Amino acid sequence: MIDLRHPLAVLASRMPWQEIEARVAQTFSRKGRAGVAMPDLDLFGEQVQRAAVPSNAGRPRVALRIMIALLYLKHAFNESDEGVVQRWGETPTWQFFSGQAYFEHRQPCDATTLIKFRKLLGEDGVEELLAQTLNVAVDLKLIKPQEFARVIVDSTVQHKAIAHPTDSRLLETARTKLVEAARDAGIALKQTFAKEGKELSRKAGRYAHARQFKRMRRTIKRQRTIVGRLQREIERKASAIGQAVREALGETLHKAQRINAQSGQRKAADGQPKLYAWHAPEVACISKGKARAPYEFGVKVGIASTLQGNLIVGARAFHGNPYDGHTLSEQLEQATILMQDSRSKPATAFVDLGYRGVDADNPDVHIVHRGKSKRISSKDRKQLKRRQAIEPIIGHLKSDHRMDRCPLKGEQGDRLHAVLCAAGYNIKWLLRMIAKKGVRFVHRLYLRLCQAAHLRPNWHQILRELACFALNGPALRLAAA
Repeated sequence: MIDLRHPLAVLASRMPWQEIEARVAQTFSRKGRAGVAMPDLDLFGEQVQRAAVPSNAGRPRVALRIMIALLYLKHAFNESDEGVVQRWGETPTWQFFSGQAYFEHRQPCDATTLIKFRKLLGEDGVEELLAQTLNVAVDLKLIKPQEFARVIVDSTVQHKAIAHPTDSRLLETARTKLVEAARDAGIALKQTFAKEGKELSRKAGRYAHARQFKRMRRTIKRQRTIVGRLQREIERKASAIGQAVREALGETLHKAQRINAQSGQRKAADGQPKLYAWHAPEVACISKGKARAPYEFGVKVGIASTLQGNLIVGARAFHGNPYDGHTLSEQLEQATILMQDSRSKPATAFVDLGYRGVDADNPDVHIVHRGKSKRISSKDRKQLKRRQAIEPIIGHLKSDHRMDRCPLKGEQGDRLHAVLCAAGYNIKWLLRMIAKKGVRFVHRLYLRLCQAAHLRPNWHQILRELACFALNGPALRLAAA
């Protein structure tokens, strides 16, 4: 049903699937469960039998290669969890890439299975997926291992899937969450301010749009009063109920107190970071100096790519909005770990001026930026012109591989998403390079088929078939020799 000259079909036959499965399989090992021993009498006396209990194992697992392939395909072709499983059931080439011998017009699994699989895989597992893309690029001779010694490092912001954090919206969210928490704990409130809260939220938005900031601030002050009143009432009634109720309401009351305090002043109190989303407290406000977007809400992500070839060799999320230079050592450490199979490590890093002043923290790496233009060699000065090549790489990561908005939960979700986006970019890079340069795989595939059927290969027939493939597929120039 498929053309074996398709780049994805070629890549399916060259990916080290067994090695990938072996390295991540330990994460998914099932834990043994002890049964209940019950005595039973028969002709030979009392015997011990295991009690018949319902199994807690659940439904059978989906094949590990299919799940790994789904993560690769999701970020390579910019699909959601629901979209990738639906498209997998309609695309024969994707099923061939996942190891299927026959086309099956069905979904491989439920979309929620991908969520559980990502959590079990963890940060080490997704980094292994990214490292294997580097190994495939080296094995196919699409990039030389020497290119890994020169890397470009830059940082960007991975936006979180949250609404724009305004004081009015956060205060209304805090009011709603306080009312819900009180109802779940069985606390009867004198007043929930539901009608007034919605009206105040609408008023604040209209006043801000009309640039009537005095009225807007008066409205937000009333919202703070409502949130504070609800918070104090819940604390009084919870203290009378018991310790367990107070502990259950502790996190909700703490978040409401933070939002109420930060909305009354511009700076965060006592060095505590501001809360920009109720469900995502890890979100930071990052200023990158862009005129079109002065402030971005998410997490800082470091990207490392090769100087020549534009292959990503590292991607890591850094929470807390650190200075760019302070992230360089961790970024290079990750790149070194991912390159260890090719026995390479970064020796020269080309960066922008945001990474100044960290030479002492990275003594084994030669750091080059334009602030050293009078102290570096002419060769480094010439290679520094390629530092800007990482900017379109970041653009493609955001527009084509889902880094523009992270829907995964928590700090772990941010880290997993950044690495998976880089792995998806590398898969797309491999497909482009296979289509551009061509990979000799038909010859080896024919020999394997002959060995399986115990046939003697006909070299003249092989050459004729390779020539036919080369003529019919000019986009994939197979070398018949």
